[in-house]
Amino acid sequence: MLSIRSIIIVACVISSSILLAEPKISFIKKHANPPDIILKEPPMLEDSNSFSILLLGDPQSYIKFGFNQPVFELMTAWCAAQKEKLNVKTVLCTGDLVEQNDIVLSCGGNLYPGQNCGNQSSSSQWEAVSRAFERLDNVYSYILATGNHDYGYDSSENRRTQFCEYFDVSRNNIQWREHLISAFPNSMGRASLENAAFGFIDGKWGKIIVISLEFSPRDAVLNWAKKLCLSKEFSDSKVIVLTHSILDTKGDFLQREKYAAAENSGYEIFEKFMRECPNVKLAICGHSGNENTMASFRVEKRLDGGNLPIMMFNPQAISGWNGNGGDGWLRILEFKPDGKTISVKTYSPFFAFSKKTEHLAWEKSPEHRFDITID
Repeated sequence: MLSIRSIIIVACVISSSILLAEPKISFIKKHANPPDIILKEPPMLEDSNSFSILLLGDPQSYIKFGFNQPVFELMTAWCAAQKEKLNVKTVLCTGDLVEQNDIVLSCGGNLYPGQNCGNQSSSSQWEAVSRAFERLDNVYSYILATGNHDYGYDSSENRRTQFCEYFDVSRNNIQWREHLISAFPNSMGRASLENAAFGFIDGKWGKIIVISLEFSPRDAVLNWAKKLCLSKEFSDSKVIVLTHSILDTKGDFLQREKYAAAENSGYEIFEKFMRECPNVKLAICGHSGNENTMASFRVEKRLDGGNLPIMMFNPQAISGWNGNGGDGWLRILEFKPDGKTISVKTYSPFFAFSKKTEHLAWEKSPEHRFDITID
């Protein structure tokens, strides 16, 4: 059962959002690609009875440069247009929404100053990433992890964040009100979506819970998540854990990192929480960057003997740390109607935006197109 504290938090969040005015309904058609672009390989479900979840990697390298920001808006606009075609339940993001949480002027305001810090102030970065996710407001109950760059000044010198100001539950109150199950206070004692659980229902898959955890979560957060998973109410659910940092680019567990506000490492998240919960079926993270690869994967054993697949996806450096932010790459996770198979594909609506580059829109290497079997 949920703790009284969790129930109170959710009740307060929901009751406050009910008082808000209902959003205006938009009748503007959402386009998945420019009308004159006839895609040779358009994204589609392999099985019409499947549903999908869309996965966005760390946006910070789109957001830190003023001219990269529209690429990320293109990606969220594309996600918004897929709801019916791909039967999308929700959109996930691995965190590091911004490059710096709280600085006045990035690197003196100089473009390409020799550091990976962009040319935008923190307020400009938060406004840009917030504007991009407006495309998904009242479309999906989208779920965001918070990364090390979303805290402190430059990168988790402390646990203070502007996330709560820009992603308050009221901005997407209809969707979040429908799917939010529980929330746990952040390090400042504030109820927020930094640690939150969202529920979805599908016929073959049954109850699906996505739990988002703050960067390098505190022990209290891991205890909350574990208690939720092991509760009688949710013990028969299939749980997906979304948190910023678990694996490096080689697929190894991250150990304790050198951030002042860091608490539990990727390895500790697995040991203290995920391995003890039989219903945790998949974990997703970002954080680790590399100019030669944008993903890693490993399978660990839970205490019950079952397999736990862990997926790292973070394309932000694939075009260079001072590149375009990640080529528009995202992932389509198709949940097949057998209730146990997830088909993973990697796609770029950015490349699909032109007849000249549409042939590059699918990454077809084995590390980017594979199936996961949930046991």
